[in-house]
Amino acid sequence: MSLKRYAHYDHGDEKKLANITEGIDTVLIIFNTQLKQGGEVVKNYDRSLPEIPCYADELNQVWNNLLQNALQAMENKGTLTIDVTQQDGSICVSFTDTGKGIPPEVLPRIFEPFFTTKPAGIGSGLGLGIVQKLSKNI
Repeated sequence: MSLKRYAHYDHGDEKKLANITEGIDTVLIIFNTQLKQGGEVVKNYDRSLPEIPCYADELNQVWNNLLQNALQAMENKGTLTIDVTQQDGSICVSFTDTGKGIPPEVLPRIFEPFFTTKPAGIGSGLGLGIVQKLSKNI
């Protein structure tokens, strides 16, 4: 059912109520094979979160891109921690992985379209740029 929910893309002109943690869990299913290679997910979810008005499909694309980057950074091994909390009337989502990290000289460019630190054929350099663009509209 979760995969079916993810596969059904519905972007109307108006936002709909959605459960943030349900969306993250749905996208996690897609990465189940990679996680079985030695990855662990720690979910720290505030279970009292309300549904929020958003474009859920775009939000799922954000989760997809962030999860993919985290797993690639960890080479599918290590711990991915997902924190979802409520702070000052906002919902805060944090993805933390045990990958090697981003060198300081690269940080200013991570949202730049087509910029990637990955070898040719591994990444397009579009993932974080898409995350940034979609996050402004969700």
